[in-house]
Amino acid sequence: MLLGEILAVALGALRANKLRSCLTMLGIVIGVGAVIAMIAIGTGAQTQIQARIAALGTTLLTVNAGQQRGFGGVASATDRAPLTLDDADALRDSSRFVAAVQPEMERRLSFQFGNKNTQSSIIGTTANYLTVRKVKLAAGRMFTELEDAGKRRVAVIGPSVVENLEIAAPELILGQNVRIRGIQFEVIGILESKGQSSPFGNPDDLVLIPLETARFRTHGGRGLRSISVLAPSEELIPQTTAEIQRILRRTHKLRPGRPDNFRIQNQSEFLVAAADNQKTFTALLAGIAGVSLIVGGIGIMNIMLVSVTERTREIGVRKALGATRGMILLQFLIEAVVLCILGGIIGILAGGGGAIALSTKMGLPTEISLSSIVLAFAFSAGVGVLFGVWPARRAASLDPIQALRYE
Repeated sequence: MLLGEILAVALGALRANKLRSCLTMLGIVIGVGAVIAMIAIGTGAQTQIQARIAALGTTLLTVNAGQQRGFGGVASATDRAPLTLDDADALRDSSRFVAAVQPEMERRLSFQFGNKNTQSSIIGTTANYLTVRKVKLAAGRMFTELEDAGKRRVAVIGPSVVENLEIAAPELILGQNVRIRGIQFEVIGILESKGQSSPFGNPDDLVLIPLETARFRTHGGRGLRSISVLAPSEELIPQTTAEIQRILRRTHKLRPGRPDNFRIQNQSEFLVAAADNQKTFTALLAGIAGVSLIVGGIGIMNIMLVSVTERTREIGVRKALGATRGMILLQFLIEAVVLCILGGIIGILAGGGGAIALSTKMGLPTEISLSSIVLAFAFSAGVGVLFGVWPARRAASLDPIQALRYE
């Protein structure tokens, strides 16, 4: 029996049981489609996070509050060493390798326009926020240093705030009075969108107000959420980091040998951490989806075993007519592999279509990679070989005399 004839017989057996073949492929279709869609979601989210962090610039350093370590290396909430305006002033006045300093304090407060209310992240910051964070304005202007020093009640809002207030066009709120925590502010500018929401929050849901206004009218105190620092160049990042550490240790009055109670992070660290987390998340999603491929493979093995039992007399006739053990083995193995490959192709199309639908309908960032398609297709073919061997060997090992007597 030639290879072409073996292939024709295998395909004929599949065509003779179309419904069973389709149901058998369903597990592979679901598994491959889930793998493609999950990897596309994970890869898209990773690309989006990296793009956002990279957009901040490679020379941006972020200083966050740390914790003071007590006895036994344990730190409680009361031991937290906050950043203050004194730290920002010291970095601005005493540094040689710092191009810009941008402190900010943040609270989530009520934002009211007319009879509509929303909750937004209200950030008190300095006039150089747009320059340091590489953000652009869609309309209006940014507040000035004089307005900050004069504690003016002006605000620059993000596009999501406009959407939350259900305002038809952003220009309609420009120049209008709003209330933040019950205090009247004038909207002088609207920020450009930074992109879609992420697990870390919506980057467009924010309101910028002058730092001094925030201190005395909405936030209170001198505590800061973070201090953003621009290094003059990428080559000077190590010197800038060392200088920030030296200045803050002096302002925090840390003795030699004591650990820092603050953290300095640059964009490369953010990128590495975000990439590692997203890779783990993507691998977890792909692993969960891969379980359905195993289940589909077990289903194929089960159906092929049933097929061997049903076709025992047919196998006996083929062996009596001269079919060898290898030919019978190859025939049933081809049937299993064809089911898996067809299921894999349909699953790839279904997974790709699902990823595109999630991106267009729900706004989720997705990115279909060639490697995921090749991996899913190869895995589906491997499942066909792996779970098709046992039924094929069982069929090939049947005694032709006993098979001919089988009813």
